Amino acid sequence: MEESKKPIKITGKEDPKVGVYVCWCGINIGGIVDVPLLAEYAKTLPNVVLGKEYKFMCSDIGQNMIEDDIKAGLINRVVVAACSPRMHEPTFRRACQEAGLNQFL
Repeated sequence: MEESKKPIKITGKEDPKVGVYVCWCGINIGGIVDVPLLAEYAKTLPNVVLGKEYKFMCSDIGQNMIEDDIKAGLINRVVVAACSPRMHEPTFRRACQEAGLNQFL
């Protein structure tokens, strides 16, 4: 098994370290919501250790941000605030899984 796909063991005893990733979706969300402010606000919420924003989180760059943060041990839970879960939920689940995190966390 490749190191990047080595499962991260979550026992339930460790503190949740949540990463919140807010997508601009171009101007679809960014034209209405103050995305940087939302990402900053997310960092004030319980167990949230990261709040990041990017123009298109579903892009390779956005997915790599999530994967890199998981692999670095910065987070063990992921929240993505973006457009349609119907279109992109599998994308973000796959990114978590590729980094070794249970796709449902």
